[in-house]
Amino acid sequence: MRRVVILGSTGSIGTQALDVVRANRERFEVVGLAAGTDAVGLAAQAAEFSVSHTALGADEAEALVREVEADVVLNGITGSVGLGPTLAALEAGRTLALANKESLIVGGELVTGRARAGQLVPVDSEHSALAQALRSGTHQEVRRLVVTASGGPFRGRSRASLANVAPAEALAHPTWDMGLMVTTNSATLVNKGLEVIEAHLLFDIPFEAIEVTVHPQSVVHSMVEFVDGSTIAQASPPDMRLPISLGLDWPRRVAGVGAPIDWTRSHAWTFEPLDDAAFPAVGLAKRVGEAGGTYPAVFNAANEQAVYAFHDRLIGFLDIVDVVQRVVDAHEPDGALTRESLAEAERWARATADQLIAAAPR
Repeated sequence: MRRVVILGSTGSIGTQALDVVRANRERFEVVGLAAGTDAVGLAAQAAEFSVSHTALGADEAEALVREVEADVVLNGITGSVGLGPTLAALEAGRTLALANKESLIVGGELVTGRARAGQLVPVDSEHSALAQALRSGTHQEVRRLVVTASGGPFRGRSRASLANVAPAEALAHPTWDMGLMVTTNSATLVNKGLEVIEAHLLFDIPFEAIEVTVHPQSVVHSMVEFVDGSTIAQASPPDMRLPISLGLDWPRRVAGVGAPIDWTRSHAWTFEPLDDAAFPAVGLAKRVGEAGGTYPAVFNAANEQAVYAFHDRLIGFLDIVDVVQRVVDAHEPDGALTRESLAEAERWARATADQLIAAAPR
């Protein structure tokens, strides 16, 4: 029986994790739940799963992780506020099933330096796929990682055609049902840029050996190319309960958690090169990741401000990544990487992004 703490329990990842637990009560026991602001939803979950340890907000979630005895902590919080709970889970010796990519990307070596071998298990479908495929060879045998991207709602569009898209269009993702921030990041491909940084940090593969390919069917979740020319791909219908279940009990698989591909039917899967001119976020993210330090925190914080501004109709869609790039270019790192320096870099990035947004032509 695996004792599980779920952070972000009322969100998309959290509710799907509870689906997995609900169907496998002999295998998992929920011992802690934390939500952002949905106290009513949290109370209902706690009643259903007989959980006495609950928390609201990231600070209380961090305290919960430190206090509750658990085998695995699933961090499904959205945004860099998940850094504290991530560090707390690692320091407490829990297995960390990480869906909160921002905490790893922003925290960088603060997170990787605290993680023991096998303690950090990815839950993002792409990184779960990479972790599964990487079991087919040694680290020295890897030639490159290939991260797949659906292309979002604007796949195939030129940069010029994206100038006047509306917020509702950016939220019309063709495959995944996600929240406002992640869905918008998928439309700009900022999300894929963040995932490239995440892949580098998780698997210790250099940025020049991490590629992105556009795969609109979202069935092949990522691939690993080995030095002998073979490529190992992980394929399954798009359902986050599969990588979530692996995160909860890695590397053991949970039977029946997802539907397999129906091989009695015809399928057509396509792969296309990424259009860097229309979607420059991936290239910018690689540059940010290579710079390291507080740069990823600045990238992420500026993007969050720009995304909210776009949905408030203060800036256009293309302005999102333009604002991020201008903030990144203006950043001057100062001192060692600490939680305090990260917090200060984020404050600066948000303030600088807000200034650029306020000055943008209406």
